[in-house]
Amino acid sequence: MNIKTTLMALAVLATSCATKDESPLIGKQNPKIENGLMTPEVLWSFGRVAGTQVSPDGSKILYSVSYYSIPENKGNAELFVMNVDGSDKKQITKTPVRETSAKWMNDGEHIAFLSSESGTMQLWIMKADGSKRKQITEREGGMNYFAFSPDEKKLLFVADVKYGESTQDKYPDLDKASGIIVKDLMYKHWDEWVTTVPHPFVAEFTGKKINNEKDVLEGEPYESPMKPFGGIEQLAWSPDGKTIAYTCRKKTGKAYAISTNSDIYFYNIESGKTENKTEGMMGYDQNPTFSPDGKWLAWESMERDGYEADKNRLYIMNIETGVKTDLSTDFDQNSEHLSWSADSKSIYFVSCRHAVTQIYNVNIADNKITQITKGVQDYEAVFQTNNKLIGVKHSMSKPNEIYSIDPLTGAETELSFENKEILAQLNMGKVEERWITTTDNKQMQTWIIYPPDFDSTKTYPTLLFCEGGPQSPVSQFWSYRWNFQLMAANGYIIVAPNRRGLPGFGMEWLEQISGDYGGQNMKDYLSAIDAMAKEPFVNKEKLGCVGASYGGFSVYWLAGHHEKRFKAFLSHDGMFNLPQQYLETEEMWFVNWDLGGAYWEKNNKIAQNSYANSPHLFVDKWDTPILVIHGEKDYRILASQGMAAFNAAILRGVPAEMLIFPDENHWVLKPQNGILWQRTYFEWLDKWLK
Repeated sequence: MNIKTTLMALAVLATSCATKDESPLIGKQNPKIENGLMTPEVLWSFGRVAGTQVSPDGSKILYSVSYYSIPENKGNAELFVMNVDGSDKKQITKTPVRETSAKWMNDGEHIAFLSSESGTMQLWIMKADGSKRKQITEREGGMNYFAFSPDEKKLLFVADVKYGESTQDKYPDLDKASGIIVKDLMYKHWDEWVTTVPHPFVAEFTGKKINNEKDVLEGEPYESPMKPFGGIEQLAWSPDGKTIAYTCRKKTGKAYAISTNSDIYFYNIESGKTENKTEGMMGYDQNPTFSPDGKWLAWESMERDGYEADKNRLYIMNIETGVKTDLSTDFDQNSEHLSWSADSKSIYFVSCRHAVTQIYNVNIADNKITQITKGVQDYEAVFQTNNKLIGVKHSMSKPNEIYSIDPLTGAETELSFENKEILAQLNMGKVEERWITTTDNKQMQTWIIYPPDFDSTKTYPTLLFCEGGPQSPVSQFWSYRWNFQLMAANGYIIVAPNRRGLPGFGMEWLEQISGDYGGQNMKDYLSAIDAMAKEPFVNKEKLGCVGASYGGFSVYWLAGHHEKRFKAFLSHDGMFNLPQQYLETEEMWFVNWDLGGAYWEKNNKIAQNSYANSPHLFVDKWDTPILVIHGEKDYRILASQGMAAFNAAILRGVPAEMLIFPDENHWVLKPQNGILWQRTYFEWLDKWLK
C-alpha cells in the first residue's frame, strides 16, 4: 500500500475564533489526492452529512456536517441551511464546538440546537442565518436531546439521572475510590459502566428560559430512550401538545439483560399519568410518531421477545378506539424511519430488499405498499415537503448527501453536494451485483468491488468480506473503516456476500443463522469465494478473509476450516470462545436467542451445536497468518476474546499480530486511531497477499 498523502495535507482551518483552551476551529478539509486513489487520509476528509430537517413552510432545509482533523484527533459539527431546491446554501455556524440536534422553530426564522460552548450540552436559539445566538438553559449536567411541543410552550428533553447506589453513597469517606460494587446484571453496556440512565423531562418554555421541569420517569430506574442507539426519535409529542409518547423497557438488571420487550407509553401532561399502549406486544416497540391530524400513532414493532433481529413491522393505532393494525403483514421486509404524509393518509418509510434500501409508501386505508425509489443505493431517512420528498442516501461509492425525490416517479435530484470536490478527483472501482449458487442450491446476492482501472487480463489479490451483526445487511453502506472503495484503491477485489442470516431476502433466509453459527452461512462464504476464484482475474493463490464482530467470529471459524484457501486472515472485535462469550457479554437476550441458550444446558441440542462450533476448539487446525484487532472499551465482545485468539496463534507458531486500542469500543471512532487501523490493515494484507 502506498500512502503518499501526509497528515500535513489535512491541516485544519484555524481561525482566531477559539475556545478558552484555544481549540482550533475544524472545518472542511482539502485533501491532496494523487492518481485519483482513495487513501485513509482522504476518507477522513469527507464531510459527514446528518440531522436533516425541513422548515415548517417547506422552503428550506437545515442539516449538519461533521468534519474531522487528523492532527487534532477530533471532529466538529457545523450547521448549514439551503433552499429546498438546493440553492443558496449557507454555513450558519463556524465555531470550535459541536452544534447538534438542530431544529426549526415554528416561525421558520429561528433554529434551536444543542451546544457545548458553555461546557455541557445546553439549549441555544439563533436566527436562521446564524445571527443572534443565545443560550437558553444553564442546566446542571446539560441535556442529550430535545423537542418542543407543537405550540412551543413546553420543552421535552432527555438528560441523564443517577442509576443505583455508588461506592461513595455507601462509603462517603472513600471519596477517591474507583471500585464499582456490582449486585446484578447490566452493570456494563456496549462501552460504559452503567452509573446513569437517560430520562425524559418536560418543562414550561417561555421563549427565553425553561421552568418547572418534571421527570417523566421520576422515581423509576428505567431508561428512555433506550441505550445504546436510541435518541429523540424514541419520543414524540401529540399534535395537541397534551401527550408525550415514549419508548421504554421497564426492566433492570437480569430482567433487562434477557428481554427486548419494550413498549410505547403515553404520558399525560396535565395529569402526569402514564398508560402502556402496547402492553402484551412482546418484542421491541419503539420510535412512535403521531399523524399530523392526531388520530393515529405509528411505530416500529417486533413480535418476539429476546429476538433483536426480528422483522421490524409497521404498526398503527387508532388513538380514539385503541385498535392496532399491522400495515406490513404481507411485506416480507423491515420497515424503518417512519414519516407521515401531510394529509395523515399514508406513511413513508425506508426498507432494505436485495441489499439496497429504498423509499416506500403505505396507504393506511388499504395497506397498499408502493416502492418509490430505485437504484443501487441506501436511503436512510425520508421527509415530506410540499409536493416533494427529501431523502438522505449513500452508496458504496458515495457518502451521505441530501436529495429531492418526486413521490410519483421516484426521480431524484441531489441538493447538498457536500463532497462534490473530493469525489470529482477520485477514481472509484466498479461495484457489481452477482448471484452465486450456494451448497443447498439457493441463489445468494453478492457484491463484487473491483479496483479502479480494473484490467481483466491481469490477476488481483482478493478479499472475502465477512459481515457483522450477524443480522445486518451487506447493503450499499458507506463506511469510514470497512470502506470497500478504499480496499479496491489498494489493488484488491472484494467479495461481499449476503450470506444466510442477513435481512432483505425474506425471513426464512434471515432466521436460518440462529443456532447455526458454524453451519450454512459458513458454507455460503466459501461458495462465494470459490465461485470468484474461478475467474481468470482472481489470483486464487492470494486470497484473504476479513471481518468484524460476527464477521470477526467468521474469520476465526474459517481459520480452522478453510482447507488452505486463504493466505491471510484479519479479525476485528470477533468472538473466539463462545462459552466465555456467553458469560462475558451484557445483552443476554442476544446469546440466548442466537446461540440457543447457555453452554451448561446439556440437553439443549441447539445450544450444544453452537458451542461445538466455537472457533477456539479448532485452533489445532490454524495454519495461516492472522491479524487480531480489538478495543478494550468493547463491553459487547470483550478484548479478552481477541487476546485469547492472538495468544493461541502465537502458541501454535502461526504468524500473528495484534492491534489493541485501550480507548476504543466496538468501533474505532478517533481519527488517528482510524488512520492507524487502516495502515495496519493494509500493511498486514500487503505482506501476505502481494
